[in-house]
Amino acid sequence: MGTVHAKQSDAPRSEKLKTHPNPNEDSHHRSQKKRVTLEGIRARVDKIHVDGLGRTKDDIIIETVRELFKAQDFQDVIVGAHTVRSRLEALGCFRNIGVFIDTSSGPDSTPEGLEVTFHVHELKRIVGGVNTLVGNNEGSVVVGLRMPNLFGRGEKLATEYSYGSKRTTGFNVCLSKPLRGKMHSVFSTSIFQHGSEWPPSGYKQIERGLLFDLGFSSAPNVKHNLQWEASWRDLSCLTRSAAFEVREQSGPTLKSSLRHILCVDRRDQPIFPSTGAYFQLTTEFAGLGGNVGFFKNDLTLQGNWPVLNDVVLQGAIQAGFLKRLTNDQIVSICDQFFLGGPLNLRGFDFRGAGPHSDGFAVGADAYWATAVHLYSPLPFLSTRGAFADLFRTHIFVNAGNVGNFNLGDDYHENWKILSKDFRMAYGLGLALRLGQMARVELNYCIPVQIRRGDQPVSGVQFGIGVNFL
Repeated sequence: MGTVHAKQSDAPRSEKLKTHPNPNEDSHHRSQKKRVTLEGIRARVDKIHVDGLGRTKDDIIIETVRELFKAQDFQDVIVGAHTVRSRLEALGCFRNIGVFIDTSSGPDSTPEGLEVTFHVHELKRIVGGVNTLVGNNEGSVVVGLRMPNLFGRGEKLATEYSYGSKRTTGFNVCLSKPLRGKMHSVFSTSIFQHGSEWPPSGYKQIERGLLFDLGFSSAPNVKHNLQWEASWRDLSCLTRSAAFEVREQSGPTLKSSLRHILCVDRRDQPIFPSTGAYFQLTTEFAGLGGNVGFFKNDLTLQGNWPVLNDVVLQGAIQAGFLKRLTNDQIVSICDQFFLGGPLNLRGFDFRGAGPHSDGFAVGADAYWATAVHLYSPLPFLSTRGAFADLFRTHIFVNAGNVGNFNLGDDYHENWKILSKDFRMAYGLGLALRLGQMARVELNYCIPVQIRRGDQPVSGVQFGIGVNFL
């Protein structure tokens, strides 16, 4: 089938680049070159070289590059080499992976044979750093220490400590290992501690636990995570004026749960997509031990459609439902749903919509929220560029509801219950992309549907986070 060679690279990088075109070549001569359809050129891969390996084991490299030997034409070789390069990057062992393709030489070469060489640079044994993290309308400083490729097959040990602007803290130790197979599975186990304060609800919480996670892909852009989590949560009041419904839930709880996360992402990019859809469903069953018991579903759905040049219409829906299991098992306030804030229901304060007691949000067993946006580039920039691509203007309408709804089998009646006393706001604003993971919004909001006890925000509202509705 072919030969895989794994060795330490000893040739200077400049010698590997001799096949690149001369930058001083006459531009007119280059313009006269004909385009060649790579699909019609027969080719096969005789040998694969992986240069630069040190502590990485050969067996995991062979498993990663094996598919490249199935190429039947030159286009298959180009596409396959790019795929193998992505898989090598996904192992988390290397940086600066280079790919070079040349004709095959030697006694075992074939007339149509090629040699593909991957030049890799292994990560250091210990990597540390300090960076920032954005989420839940706050920023955090994260100090991390990683030991990549711990045993030579892509294992990674990572330790992180974070401190947020809203006095949230976190400590996490995670050991992960990629598993062989076509599903690109990764198994990880984590020990964690998280501390957080929730002033809108008047409580703070410390959570310590253990998490096992198996992540895999069942199809392109379709990811699954199967998790088991055991956590001990200690909830206490922030102030003496906290509502009685909050104070009566103070104290420790023990939760043991199974969780399945299904994610289908077919968008062209995660932030400011111009086309494609996104679907995520999280299903959690708690009650395998401890004193907490519930069945919980949380759904996110988003669609994007280009309307005009660089103008995109986006529709999104979020919904969740929690069902209590038995009277002997409890549901803590930290397990329930909340609504309001720039991340889901603009025009309302954080956790500012839904059931309140003495001015504090107490959450509910079900919610839904929907939003429609019309995104466009900045109107005063006539040309697109790296700076302009960071910004979008948008007009939006969002609505939602949260409560302890008593639903039955009559769908028409259920809709009347869910839509009764819903909240709604509209507005316009400016959004800024932070990398490909987070964004910032500055909006002017006008609430138009408000219920008693809500905390609307009429005027300017600022938001920063990862998952915006």
